[in-house]
Amino acid sequence: MNTDTTATAPASTTDALRLAVIVGSTRDGRFGPTVADWFAERARIHGDLEVDVVDLAETPLPDRLSGRPGPEAAAALEAVSPRLAAADAFVVITPEYNHSYPASLKNAIDWHFTEWQAKPVGFVSYGGLSGGLRAVEHLRPVFSELHAVTVRETVSFHTAWERFGTDGQPLEADAANGAAKTLLDQLTWFGRALRTARATHPYGS
Repeated sequence: MNTDTTATAPASTTDALRLAVIVGSTRDGRFGPTVADWFAERARIHGDLEVDVVDLAETPLPDRLSGRPGPEAAAALEAVSPRLAAADAFVVITPEYNHSYPASLKNAIDWHFTEWQAKPVGFVSYGGLSGGLRAVEHLRPVFSELHAVTVRETVSFHTAWERFGTDGQPLEADAANGAAKTLLDQLTWFGRALRTARATHPYGS
């Protein structure tokens, strides 16, 4: 079982749903920030969401080892764990590496446990011909094991580097923005329902 690294979550000052957008790739030259910046903008436009972009390249975590984290690992976790704990919902921005998702993303997932519980997770993927969908299908059972709820709708970009303009916006904006709205609508519904459930009947009690 994973070690619980939960930190005290800061209280929200509004009733807005707190959404953590996690940028999973840490490779040099990655395309993830372009996709993440676009999606975070769509989430803010969607309304009634507090958006926190957690970029794993800017908040690197040590490799997951057994036992309690040492001082350096604890300091690295302090930059990530409270933000995940504070979130009511998550969207994971992931590429597809070798028919799956990045090791950096799996490492960040495995460092945490209760932070994911009874919260919804959505996915925005990008890649070659598959659009990163094989990475998403590998992530679903991982989050299920951590008692998270993955939503059905996804956003995916096939040959993503050809789908965005120099301004960082999708070339087929209507379709992309519509898909983002559909995902956010579903994620928001589950986020509110599960937040109410956790408040009235704490998960695992």
